Formats: sequence, structure tokens, C-alpha cells
Amino acid sequence: MEIDPLQSENDALKLKSETLSSLSNGSISSSISKLSGSSRVLPSEKDFHFYYNFDEFKAPIDEIGAKSQSMLQKINSVKQIWGGKEMDFPQDADDEAYDWLVNVNDEVIEKFDVTLDEFTKARKAKLKRRRLDLWLTKMGFSLEKEENVASSGVRVAERDRKTEGPKQKVPFHISSIRRPQEEYNILVNNSNQPFQHVWLERSEDNSRFIHPLEKLSVDDFVDCNIGSLEPMKPPPLESTPFKMVEEVKDLKELAAKLQSVNEFAVDLEHNQYRSFQGLTCLMQISTRTEDFVVDTLKLRIHIGPYLREIFKDPSKKKVMHGADRDIAWLQRDFGIYVCNLFDTGQASRVLKMERYSLEHLLQHFCGVTANKQYQNADWRLRPLPREMLRYAREDTHYLLYIYDLMRIRLLSESADNENSKLLLEEVYKRSYDLCMQLYEKELLTDTSYLYIYGVQAANLNAQQLSIAAALCEWRDAIARAEDESTGYILPNKILLEIAKQMPLTTTKLRHLVKSKHPYVERNLGDVVTIIRHSVQNASCFEAVAQQLKEARIQMASELNNAGTDISEAPSGSDYNGEGSDCSQQLHAPDPCN
Repeated sequence: MEIDPLQSENDALKLKSETLSSLSNGSISSSISKLSGSSRVLPSEKDFHFYYNFDEFKAPIDEIGAKSQSMLQKINSVKQIWGGKEMDFPQDADDEAYDWLVNVNDEVIEKFDVTLDEFTKARKAKLKRRRLDLWLTKMGFSLEKEENVASSGVRVAERDRKTEGPKQKVPFHISSIRRPQEEYNILVNNSNQPFQHVWLERSEDNSRFIHPLEKLSVDDFVDCNIGSLEPMKPPPLESTPFKMVEEVKDLKELAAKLQSVNEFAVDLEHNQYRSFQGLTCLMQISTRTEDFVVDTLKLRIHIGPYLREIFKDPSKKKVMHGADRDIAWLQRDFGIYVCNLFDTGQASRVLKMERYSLEHLLQHFCGVTANKQYQNADWRLRPLPREMLRYAREDTHYLLYIYDLMRIRLLSESADNENSKLLLEEVYKRSYDLCMQLYEKELLTDTSYLYIYGVQAANLNAQQLSIAAALCEWRDAIARAEDESTGYILPNKILLEIAKQMPLTTTKLRHLVKSKHPYVERNLGDVVTIIRHSVQNASCFEAVAQQLKEARIQMASELNNAGTDISEAPSGSDYNGEGSDCSQQLHAPDPCN
């Protein structure tokens, strides 16, 4: 006869439930209650031993003792049902029996606590997934269950624009996405050592890296011959040839096409939250006639070999908007160094436009209203929904046309100056300077904790400051080893809250983090040890705590003198609990130095 495993599991659960219910509501419960009440009238210590010499007292006491031991042994046997280990009840009563019962009680409470945490996590995960499904449905995506759907399970559905409601907020982090580091075997060097620009030459004394731009000047890129320039307005997005580049052969074809053009537009989409240094998730490239979107997660190790020389080629114009971070990401992830850049963001500043965002330029020059709700979306999502692909293409599709119009305007506004290309040269100089900046990895130092957003206004004493410094070091080590962002390991807000409350037991720490931070949850004992050790070594932070206090007093005084309510002072932003942003830093001495 075949046994149904599901039925067997249900029977086992039913047995556990009935046994525990009997234990809590049956005769043993009432017996314990009676024994507890009777114990109050029993003599103690010397009086007990005196009365125990008389049979009238000894007999009922022995009977009570036998019942008590029987009940404890029954409790011990029931322990196995809920997963505890059976421990022989000591034959020598008194202290050993008391210790035994305390151990059993602690194990029961701990088991209940762990089970409750697991239930809470499972319920939250279910609710989170339900909210994600609801959001995807409202955004026009459908969830498919067929086996041939990609691991994210997301497919694009047609949207009824007549009946759909207001657009929903796009989440910056979708927890159900498998990390690209695991999906595509992405390896990074997160050691606490400076980033090595292995694709650059070094100076003769080996003291620094040499950017290829050093051999060129700004004048090499300034093109003033635009008298006959006719700005080329791009065709509508829907009628422009488009290629999603996901295979090496497609990347090779893209490289060949870029070799045949003199200019192209570039943009990147990035994810910072679930990796230590960040990951470039997407690269958009547009020529005058075609759009390309490159999956830089899947093709990560191939991007540099196929595109490095093209980006380095000074004869090819690269048009980007607000390229500050893009330049750093290209260097970090692909060893790509840009030569001959025209940054439309810098051009908008030189032209003193009303706003400097790409959204404004698209509206001003092209009459296009950009859908910026995807600006901070989770670009690790695969496959990419249609709406996200459209947003990505819009970032480069119109950029060469905007470049044409801005060049004409820069020269026309310089016409009254002695140098007719003054403004255009300024844009190229700023773009040149952006390209010359080399990516630097975030390094942990003895004073890194002072740059956690909020620490200088938190009014921490020496003990609390010591804890904040130690937790900063702990989360940095975990983040590097696991390739996670520090904000995911332990957000700044929670780090400071732990420092303020100084929980010295795992129970208090668990209640404080509320099962929302898995790395803390898995290392409760280690974190508590760090907190205790930090409290003992707080004397090293007395001087820093005093300096922070004086800086707060001085700032409050300056704000009051300026007639500003301190509560209205700018506070900056703690980006999703991560990073170490701080607008006004204190240059404090190293603790214990």
C-alpha cells in the first residue's frame, strides 16, 4: 500500500497539536496548579526536615514528590514531539531537578521564540510577494507560471490606457529577484584596498595611473565648423530600429556598427543597493539611426574587450548627460575610459538653462515628456518589461539631436565675445575634467563612522559612539565579504538606534531589529559581543564625543544668529538606509590614537 507523504505530515502535525493541547489544558496543568498552591503552606529548610521524621507528614510529601517527578518526566518525553532533545531526569532531586527544569523551560521558550520568528518571516515574505504581484498587475505586467518564462516570472501585458488608474510608485528594490552576482557568476574585488586601474598605464615612477586623455587637449575635441549643420531630428521611438543586446554575437555586431559612425549617445542604468560597490545593469547606446540596449549583467566580462577601444577613440564623439557617475561605473565594471565627451548636463549649466535635468532637455528641445518613474527602478529585473525598455531608450534616443541644438546655441551665444567658441570650449573642458576623474573604491578608515549620515546630530555619548564605530566596521566587513551594500546589511538609522539603546542581550537586540535585517538576525550573538566590548572600551571615544558636542552647539548658535529654526535646517538624505552621506563633516582625531 502506497503511503501518502502529505497525509503522514498532516497526521504528525495533528499529533503534535493534540499532545501540546492535552499538556496545557489537561490534568497535568491542573495538577501543577494545585502543587504550586499547596507549596505555599509547606515548612521550609530545618522545619521541613523536622516534620519529615513523622510518617503523617512524610507519606503525603513522598506521594507529592512521586507525582511531581512523573509530571516532569512526562514533560521531558513530550519535548521530543516539538523537536527538543530528551534529557534524563536526575534521580537526585533538589538543586539538580531545579536546574533540569530551568533548562527545559529555557529550551521551550527559545523554541517558541524561533518558531514565532519563522512564522513572522514567512508571513511577511508572503505579503511582500502579494504586494509585488499587485504592483506588477497594476503597472501592466502579468505573472506567468509557464516553465519557459524567465526566473523573474515577469511578462509584459497590454495596458488599457483608457481604464487604467494613476501610475503606481516603482519600487527601487524587488526582493524576489535573484542576485546577478549569483545568476551570472559576477566576481568583484571588495578588499579594503585602493581600486587598481589595470587597463591604464602608470607613470615612470609608478606613483599614479595615466589616463589616455593626458596625451590630448580640450582643443582636440572642439568642433566649431557647424555653419552648414542641419540638426537631425530622430524618428519616433516606435519606428526606430532597436536591438536588445544579450548575446556575444550581438555585442560584436554593435561594436562593428559603432566603428562605422563618428558619434553616438550613451547612458547607463545602475543598481547600488544589493552590492558593495554597485553594479551596472544596462547600457543604452543610440546612433543617428538605431537604438541598442545592452544587458551588462549577462555580458559583463565581454563589454570591455568589445567596446573599450571604441570609447577610448578620440575621433568618435560620445554624448552623455550628467556623466559624472557613468564615467566611474564604466571604469569600475568594464575598464572603459572615455575620450572626447560632450556632456549635455554641463552644456545646460553653461547655457544657464532653467533646469539641468535630462527630463527638462527632452521637453525643451524635443517636446517629449519623459516617464521618470523608472529612474530609480530595480534595473536587475529580467526580462525587462516593455515600459522599462522604453524609458531606457528615451535616455539616449534624442541625445544626439539635443547635442546638435546645444552646439548651435553655444556658438551663437558666444558670438558677441572676442572668443566666438568660448562657451563651447567651456563645455568640452568640463566634460574633459569629468573623464579624467578616476574611480575610487570606498575604503574603511578609523574615522569612517563619523561620515555615517546622522551620527553627528545623534548626540551620542562615548559608549554609544564606540558602539557606532564598531558596528560600522562590522557591517563593512560583512558587506565586502558578501558583496552587499552596507545599507542592506545594517541601515544607518538602525545602526544609530542600536548605538543609542545599547542592547546587551540577544533578546533585546532581536526585538530592536524586528527580523527585518537578516545578517543581523543571523549574527545576534556576535553583534551583542561587539556591543559589550565597545562599552568596555568607550574611553577611547571621550574626546571625539566632546568634539561632536561642541560642533553641535556651535552649529545651533550659528543657526540661531541667522534667525533659522534648527529644526528647519537641511538634513540631507539617507538613501534607502545605505551609504555614508553627510553634508557637514567633523574632522575628528582617530580614537585611541
